[in-house]
Amino acid sequence: MQFLSRFAPAAALAAALVLPVMLAPSTADAATYSIDGAHTNVGFKVRHLAVSWVRGHFSKSSGSVAVADDGTLESINVTIEVASIDTDNGKRDDHLRSPDFFNVASHPNITFKSTKVTRNGEGFDVVGDLTIRGVTRSVTLNVSELTPEMKGPMGPPKRGASATTKINREDFKVDWNKPLDGGGFVVGKDVHIELEVELNRD
Repeated sequence: MQFLSRFAPAAALAAALVLPVMLAPSTADAATYSIDGAHTNVGFKVRHLAVSWVRGHFSKSSGSVAVADDGTLESINVTIEVASIDTDNGKRDDHLRSPDFFNVASHPNITFKSTKVTRNGEGFDVVGDLTIRGVTRSVTLNVSELTPEMKGPMGPPKRGASATTKINREDFKVDWNKPLDGGGFVVGKDVHIELEVELNRD
């Protein structure tokens, strides 16, 4: 009995230190999702002749998104293959791939890597480095929706996301243009980007 009593204070101290750790909630790492390119649309629109919108999209994209257990968006990393540009006009698409615009031969990818994420109501403001034609600028991606995780009939659990942003293409040296006789230019400077993304849990 004396033997046990000598170790009682030490046992009590050990229990006091270990028990809170056992009872503390676990802090699992954020879940990582891969972009499902087959169900993702990277769209854009730009003014043509100052009177109408030309719309297009990139059909090949990849990347990853991290989401915390509470549904908070933590990071985004996206790569877009520029050669996959499609505006429903083959001649125009070839021009967009040329050195006048994206110069695909030298700069085959557009990338976006988030640097800061803040909640904005039900969505998120994602600040990140956007690189086009070898030029990197900080832009803010407005993520208006990040759906709850769903289990589909096949494959891994999924999430969806919608996002928009606007850039000045001339900031990225995509600056080809021609003036119009009545003022203005053939191609607008502002490019509106619209994303509909489907994500597969890794």
